[in-house]
Amino acid sequence: MQQRWSSHALRQLQLVVPGGAITHYLRTHEHLAAALANSDPESWGRTAAVASLAFGALTVLLFVYILLTPWIHGVQPDFRSWRESGQLSSVIPMLTFSIVTGFLGTAVTLGQWTDLGYPRAVVGTSAIYALGFGLLGLLPAPRLGTRTQRPD
Repeated sequence: MQQRWSSHALRQLQLVVPGGAITHYLRTHEHLAAALANSDPESWGRTAAVASLAFGALTVLLFVYILLTPWIHGVQPDFRSWRESGQLSSVIPMLTFSIVTGFLGTAVTLGQWTDLGYPRAVVGTSAIYALGFGLLGLLPAPRLGTRTQRPD
């Protein structure tokens, strides 16, 4: 069990380390905060930054909801047939929409209303999302019933 956790953590760190390093190097989080702190509350840059952060927060909430589905509904979700699942059939499309919309919104916000420019904005946005997905992947998923060994 310990070995499986270690290999899983290493796979997630392959997202966390480069995502964090690129985010830090490009100061992507600072540029996004600057767009958010725009002095004009009716500016399109501020609106886009707020919307991007809202979609990012929705993405995190939906991921956590999926992780907690076994506790909330008392049923282990079957991710292979998510379309037939009562819980996942609506959450997975919403999650996909929030990821795509949040990513595009963040890239446009950083490209249009900061001095990053579009190429660096896309790289910076990719780094933020890689960091976020890597960190979310480190959260342990609760399991129901007895633990069984799965082949890797």
